[in-house]
Amino acid sequence: MSFSGQMKGELRASAGGRIWSRMYTVAALYHFTKFEDPAALKGPLAAVCCSHGVSGTLLLAKEGINGTIAGTRAGIDAALAHIRALPGCSDLEWKESTASVPPFNRMKVRLKREIVTMGQPDVDPTAAVGRYVAPKDWNELIAAPDVAVIDTRNDYEVAIGTFDGAIDPQTKSFGEFPAWWEENKDRFHNKRIAMFCTGGIRCEKSTNFLIGQGVEEVYHLKGGILKYLEEVPQEDSTWDGECFVFDARVSVGHGLAEGPHVLCYACRRPLLPEDTARAEYEEGVSCHQCAGETSDRDKDRFRERQKQIALSKERGENHVGPKT
Repeated sequence: MSFSGQMKGELRASAGGRIWSRMYTVAALYHFTKFEDPAALKGPLAAVCCSHGVSGTLLLAKEGINGTIAGTRAGIDAALAHIRALPGCSDLEWKESTASVPPFNRMKVRLKREIVTMGQPDVDPTAAVGRYVAPKDWNELIAAPDVAVIDTRNDYEVAIGTFDGAIDPQTKSFGEFPAWWEENKDRFHNKRIAMFCTGGIRCEKSTNFLIGQGVEEVYHLKGGILKYLEEVPQEDSTWDGECFVFDARVSVGHGLAEGPHVLCYACRRPLLPEDTARAEYEEGVSCHQCAGETSDRDKDRFRERQKQIALSKERGENHVGPKT
């Protein structure tokens, strides 16, 4: 049974005759460990997820596993049980939230060189990382005058929300962070460094990188922004805006409630609903952020893709099927 079919099967009629449905359970996870043969893990992992109606993306590399999956409660439990049984993953931690619509269309399990790409072969989070700071203690740390707070996410993520006073490196990809640090490290002389990202995985690498660069005091937010938004009451929060997430919800806010953003499927950047009324916006083709970045030929190709997506929806099909 497909993911969408399984969820439709969970619809129930209440005593009053109304129809309700369970929310989709979304699990975001990563774990650094040594996999000798990631390719051997791929097939069984994909089979478990697909057989339980779970969709999303999981990345496997010699350094571990990373990804986000969604499905029924039972499906997610089965997938997590399988992942925890992988070598070195018994102490896997993950973050859960919910979604009102299917966050993913299919299940993908991919082999990668890195589970989060930094391009620094000497970086090893299993050897050393920064000091973890619990969400409840984060505000006090970043308020200290000798602490510099660095957002390690991409520029389009930072644009819709970040912590008050955080430094935005304006990187387009995580792989640009080492070069940014080299150009800006003198700004942080005699400073303690506090770093954060969506779920924590980029900080595992970036804090190890800074330790390797000789920075003595490096901290990072345990569980990332998602854990902070889940645990810290909004009235006590120093977070401003929404947090970009890499699924159909696009953004979440305090309490991990779904945010207002939609996605431009041409450039994969987040948009506010009112941005879709701008002249540059064409669904699946362009938005005000990317209209000048693609050629007319690109846009024609995007239009054809969008046409096929629309035809698939009319037939009640996913444009893309399950794939590993």
